[in-house]
Amino acid sequence: MTGTPAPGPHGGDVDRVAAALGRPVEELLDLSASLNPLAPDVRPVLRAALDGVGRYPDDARATAALAEAIGVDPARLVLTNGGAEAIALVARLRPVGWAEECDFSLYRRHLARLDPAGPRWRSDPHNPTGRLAAPDDVADVRDEAFYLLATASWTRGDPGVTALGSLTKAWAIPGIRIGYVVARDDAEADALRGLRPRWSVNGLVCAALPALLDLADPSGWRAGIAQLRSQLHDVLVRHDLAPEPSDSPYVWVPGAAGLRDRLLAEGVVVRHGGTFGHPDAVRIAVPDADGLERLERALSATDHRSDP
Repeated sequence: MTGTPAPGPHGGDVDRVAAALGRPVEELLDLSASLNPLAPDVRPVLRAALDGVGRYPDDARATAALAEAIGVDPARLVLTNGGAEAIALVARLRPVGWAEECDFSLYRRHLARLDPAGPRWRSDPHNPTGRLAAPDDVADVRDEAFYLLATASWTRGDPGVTALGSLTKAWAIPGIRIGYVVARDDAEADALRGLRPRWSVNGLVCAALPALLDLADPSGWRAGIAQLRSQLHDVLVRHDLAPEPSDSPYVWVPGAAGLRDRLLAEGVVVRHGGTFGHPDAVRIAVPDADGLERLERALSATDHRSDP
């Protein structure tokens, strides 16, 4: 190992981590990005949609297909180049707002001014703790990137709330940017389309999205992830860690100072809690069965080490 890389501002930067460790990226188990461990193989769908890259994108058909899946009026649905663009566009439209520090960092990054009395942004389920919001929780902008995997429903559907979403997580395709906004009303949707760069949603996404939706298995994903998450909890407890309860495809582990670096030495990448304001914590994605076995071996190998 050539050196321990410092935590980046986001998970999923496994190429940078591999380069710093001097190891091929294929050797690493990336549990820093919380993707669906039960996602289908989408490569056949993407190959079948490749003709879309030879045309200027038209997202009308893709928008209609996703709106039908979610159960919303297509006029209120705005496709975006990933969930990150959805956040950036809504923040441009509503530049003053409030997000708690221990929440997804992009809210604070894109809001022009933080005001505790301003519109409230929150992730649901909460990122990084993984807990779903209480029924009486109030938010003006609700980021539901993991909601489908936590509930088997696309959206909580609170009236008057701007909902953000991402297919990246459920289909495990961070390289194919598919995000969206379910606007409060048609006027907000039109305003967001006016802010969105022309052709921000690429032709491959526009061509592939209807077929990708045919692969969705929300109930199966939710049940399978819950089972894997329970097994992950047991693995962590066996190694004297204390993961908090979670509804999501990730768990939050406080009191784990030094764990990220120790796991890196074993080729396992987890999310450093410092990006959420808690440097003594880590967030660990729920892996598939093979990943669970590898994580357990890595934890066993690190149990004898003391914190740096």
